[in-house]
Parts: sequence; C-alpha cells; structure tokens
Amino acid sequence: MKIDRIEILDDDMVDVLKKKLPYERLQIAFGLWRSTRFQLQYQLHSLHPDWDEDRLNREIAKRMSHGAA
Repeated sequence: MKIDRIEILDDDMVDVLKKKLPYERLQIAFGLWRSTRFQLQYQLHSLHPDWDEDRLNREIAKRMSHGAA
C-alpha cells in the first residue's frame, strides 16, 4: 500500500490529546469510526438502494478495512 502523504497533528491538538485519559481517546476514536460508518452507509444506500443489509455491511467493512475484510 502506497502512502501518498503523512498528516501531522497540530501541536495544540497534540497537547489536548495528551491531557485526555486513555478511555477518552478511545471514545474519540470510536466516535470517528461510528461517524465514518454512518456516512458510508448513507452514501452506499443512496447509490445502491437495491442492496440488502448484508451486502451493504460487507461493502462498508471492505471500505473501512481498506479491502482487508
């Protein structure tokens, strides 16, 4: 897998994240995951209204895992 760019966090954001407890950082990460999944679900359902829930979930998993699922 080729990485085109590496994004570096702003120093102020690094300071904010360092002050978070581990469970708070996990909550943030899970929130981002959930938001991404919801957006993908909405987009794919709009593009493929004929797909059943199983097909939709497989495609979401594939995209979120970069093809590993």
